[in-house]
Amino acid sequence: MTIMRGQDDPLDDFRRRVVSVDGVDKTVYVAGSGPAVILMPEMPGISPDVARFARWVRDAGLSVYLPSLFGVDGAYPLAEAHETVVRRACVSAEFRAFAGGGTSPVVTWLRGLARLAHAERGGPGVGAVGLCFTGNFALTMALEPAVVAPVVNHPSLPLDDPGGLEMSDEDAAAVAERVARDGLKVLAYRFDSDRWCTGRRFAAYRALLGDAFDGRVLKGETAHTNPPSFFRDVVGCAHSVVTAHLVDQDGHPTVQARNEIIAFLAERLGKRSE
Repeated sequence: MTIMRGQDDPLDDFRRRVVSVDGVDKTVYVAGSGPAVILMPEMPGISPDVARFARWVRDAGLSVYLPSLFGVDGAYPLAEAHETVVRRACVSAEFRAFAGGGTSPVVTWLRGLARLAHAERGGPGVGAVGLCFTGNFALTMALEPAVVAPVVNHPSLPLDDPGGLEMSDEDAAAVAERVARDGLKVLAYRFDSDRWCTGRRFAAYRALLGDAFDGRVLKGETAHTNPPSFFRDVVGCAHSVVTAHLVDQDGHPTVQARNEIIAFLAERLGKRSE
C-alpha cells in the first residue's frame, strides 16, 4: 500500500480493535500473522510513516500490534501537532515526559498488550519497538516476560535530561537483572546529530545494560532532507531513523537500519527471515 507524501493514511489494511487491559480501553491496529511485535507510535501519533514501518514488519511474516497512544490515527504530521498533541501528552498522567517522573504508567498497559499478543500469536515471545516519545517503553516493557526482543529507537524522554532513561530506579535495576538473566539483547538507533536523543542517553543505556545494549549511530547527513513539517519545524534535526527521516532507497543507511531491526525481530521471535 502506497501513501503519497502529504496525505493521511486510512489504515484500512489493519484490523481495528479495542483492547482492554485492567479496565483501560485503547484502540489497537493489527495486521499480519506469525509471532507478534508491539510497535509503539512516535510523536505526534500513528503517522503514515509509522504505518509504513508496521507494514514492513507485517510483510516480513510477523504480526504487528500498533496501539493508539496519542494524536489522530493515520494523520500526516504537521507542525501544528506540537500544540494539539505534544503539549497534551507532556501533562498526561499516562506519561512521564520530564526528569524525576520515573516510569510512564502507560507501560503497564503496554505490558498487558504484550501478554495478550503472545497468547494470541504464540512463538517464544513478542517484540517491542519504541519510537521517539515511546522509545524507552520498549525496554521497560521487558519487565513483562513475554517481551524478548526490545528495540529502542531514538528515545527522547525525559525531555529535560539528555542523560536520563525515563524509568524509576527500581525498574532500571529490574530491567538490568532481567536482561542479564535471560540473555536479552537490546537494539537501539539514533542519528549522531540528534539533539533529542544524544550520545549521553546511549551512554546511560550502556552503563545500565553493558554489552547487552547494541546502540547503533547513523550520520545525521544521511537523514531525509524533506520530512513532514512536524519533523522539519518542531523536531528540527535528524531524528526518526526508520520513519520520517528514512530514505527509501536500496542500500541507504536508514534502509539498512530498517532491515537490521526486522532481522533482529525475526531471529529473536523464531521467524526465519525471507
